[in-house]
Amino acid sequence: MDSPIKILSDNRQAGHNYFLLERYEAGIALTGTEVKAAKSGKIQLKDAFAEVTGNEAWLLNVHISPYSHGNRENHEPVRRRKLLLHRAEIDKLLGKTREKGLSLVPTKIYLKNGRIKCELAVARGKKLHDKRESERTREMQAEARAAIGRVRKGKI
Repeated sequence: MDSPIKILSDNRQAGHNYFLLERYEAGIALTGTEVKAAKSGKIQLKDAFAEVTGNEAWLLNVHISPYSHGNRENHEPVRRRKLLLHRAEIDKLLGKTREKGLSLVPTKIYLKNGRIKCELAVARGKKLHDKRESERTREMQAEARAAIGRVRKGKI
């Protein structure tokens, strides 16, 4: 029986700025005060990205605010954090990120079975016209759902 997943931080802009192709789940190597701050929801993924260097995966530009009750042992808010993945996954991600235009973007950080996990997506950047087109399709789907709702309620 899997325990429920509690989302600590969500990168909603990733879906707007990128085509999310494949998703991977990775653990994150964190210090004690980072875990406490993360569990209280003090994480920001706005400009975050991941990279594979030297056969290791790293999470960069993730801002975890300092823990309120942390003393001089408190952590640095923005630092490189190691991602915990299997060797085969790291090799696959290394091959994908070497392709032109593909990058690794964290889409969410969540709590699963007492462990903090990060969902990474292999992503390709959207151009302005792609963003407009996705916005247009999203609006059309919303209008269609609203029309179906009105028909079901008998207002038409």
